[in-house]
Amino acid sequence: MDTAKKPFYITTPIYYPSGRLHIGNSYTTIIADALARFKRSMGYDVFFLTGTDEHGQKIEEKAETLGVSPQQYVDDMADSIKKLWKTLDITNDKFIRTTDAQHEQAVEKIFQQLLDQGDIYLGEYSGWYSVSDEEYFTESQLAEVYRDEAGNVTGGKAPSGHEVQLVQEQSYFFKMSKYADWLLQYYHEHPTFIQPASRMNEMIKNFIEPGLEDLAVSRTTFSWGVPVKSDPKHVVYVWIDALTNYITALGYDSDDDGLFKKFWPANVQLVGKEIVRFHTIYWPIILHALGLELPKEVFGHGWLVMKDGKMSKSKGNVIYPETLIDRYGLDALRYYLTRSVPYGNDGVFSPEDFVNRINYDLANDLGNLLNRTVSMINKYEDGVIPALVSGVTDFDADLEAAAQAAISEFQELMDNLHFADALAAVWKFIGLSNKYIDQTEPWKLAKDPAQADQLASVMAHLAASLRVIAELISPVMTKAPVAIFEQLGLNETIDLANLSYADLPANAHVVAKGTPIFPRLDAEEEIAFVAGQMTKSSKAKGRAAMKAAAADDFDPATTTLVSDKKETRFETFEKIELKVAEIKAVKPVEGADKLLQFRLDAGDDGDRQILSGIAKWYPDYEKLVGKKVIAVSNLKPRKMRGQLSQGMLLSVEHDDGTVELVTVPQNMENGATLE
Repeated sequence: MDTAKKPFYITTPIYYPSGRLHIGNSYTTIIADALARFKRSMGYDVFFLTGTDEHGQKIEEKAETLGVSPQQYVDDMADSIKKLWKTLDITNDKFIRTTDAQHEQAVEKIFQQLLDQGDIYLGEYSGWYSVSDEEYFTESQLAEVYRDEAGNVTGGKAPSGHEVQLVQEQSYFFKMSKYADWLLQYYHEHPTFIQPASRMNEMIKNFIEPGLEDLAVSRTTFSWGVPVKSDPKHVVYVWIDALTNYITALGYDSDDDGLFKKFWPANVQLVGKEIVRFHTIYWPIILHALGLELPKEVFGHGWLVMKDGKMSKSKGNVIYPETLIDRYGLDALRYYLTRSVPYGNDGVFSPEDFVNRINYDLANDLGNLLNRTVSMINKYEDGVIPALVSGVTDFDADLEAAAQAAISEFQELMDNLHFADALAAVWKFIGLSNKYIDQTEPWKLAKDPAQADQLASVMAHLAASLRVIAELISPVMTKAPVAIFEQLGLNETIDLANLSYADLPANAHVVAKGTPIFPRLDAEEEIAFVAGQMTKSSKAKGRAAMKAAAADDFDPATTTLVSDKKETRFETFEKIELKVAEIKAVKPVEGADKLLQFRLDAGDDGDRQILSGIAKWYPDYEKLVGKKVIAVSNLKPRKMRGQLSQGMLLSVEHDDGTVELVTVPQNMENGATLE
């Protein structure tokens, strides 16, 4: 590395590999990549980190459900995420996995140090825990509480909407309360530590002022994690394991700590707003206890949401980046995501907005500017870009000033993480460049030989504008800048630190015929396509989630049929008969941990019996009695564990991997057929 350059360290959160990443997940990494590219082009020595958080109960359960080891499961998921980052042109310098041996060794040492110095102590935990969120909650923090007839709390839902369960176990605790006053003082002394500023106010009001509680940092109810070296029945819980990746990735507390000495503290840690608390309360306290400097800034960005709320596989409103890239190209997606989430707020994705951005911003504004410029230089200047001379037309000076303003504004906005606003500044200049064509009317100048100098000036200014635009968009869009340089016949040089409108190379030859870099789309057709992709995976999931009731090798938490035998017997779902059925009785199947035995009224001559592998998700199975569900009623009966199963029950898998029976309104008639 060039030690003469100023170091700049940027991180994304490490992603939890419990499912396929969608465009909302991709947003953080894309803006981090844009910042990394920008800083490199400004002359910084950048280290860009991303990775995966691979331990925990949810991973252990997911792997068990799939019939693979936790390590095999996370290996496959990490490979798929790396493949996605490559598809998105992400230029990370390292991809850390919390199952990396070096990381696990460092976590063991960090935990022991905190234990030895009295910041961690052994205690007993009793409270509500969400497997999906990997988070403990007090009763008052629950969004919904379930009570029995006596008024006792029996369960509930976390603020995320995920179910919680009562956990009582021995646990190690971190003395967060010990550092509450220090953290509050640090906030006041470092007002830009948390951005946007509103996030700091949330942390103070919602978590510090009410009283910062000590934090459980070990678990004994699962084993997939880093064991506590001095007490191996405990595994280190997510907060210390996951958060410390930002320093272990640099070689902290190892023989190879050169990167740590060079790049820590991080300049910017980018996280979604839902995990700001962990990165601005737990993380700084852990660092302080270790005697380390804090990151210079933690930026909690908003979400990319759908019109009906947060993206969720269970809602059927998820769309995946590969789908959009395959049809519209990488730049369309990277531009849209970066432009669509305002600073500190949520952005709303819709098929209409996505397609309109491509048509108006990319095809009409940028694409048309390039097409017209290349065409006119070929037509009026024999394909050669004239030398740039200022002040030949009445409009040159204004365009030159606008270019320099766009450069300055873009640099300032990117430095301050206003990604959407930075692109807006570029597109303002693109608009002025298109307006310049209308103002100078080169088609009229071409008719008068006396106006040849003015015509040449116009062509040079348009080429200079496109050169500046190509450089400015290069941190966000990785393909279009290359195409712009190629069509202008210029060597690609990205040097935003020294970018000047006046530095246009003379006598470059544009291509003989430019190809539109963003063809205009048929809006109606493409809006329908994108909308279809948002529901396609949900429909497929719903069909595949009809689980075979009596089969050990039918995995109740996956969305595919898991054996060749089942695919032969249940070849397609096209001829399946779906009936409303009322649960009359339910009990476990003796000798089968996964199976529940249902007695149902499906409008038949007698009751129907179905076995379903969902026992894990219904410990209080008695509460299902009286509910109305959907039965697949025309499958061949099968015997399992000595019991006959006469069909399947329709279920869905949620984002957190839990499975839930599909229920219908009580006023639906038993035996009614769903069309």
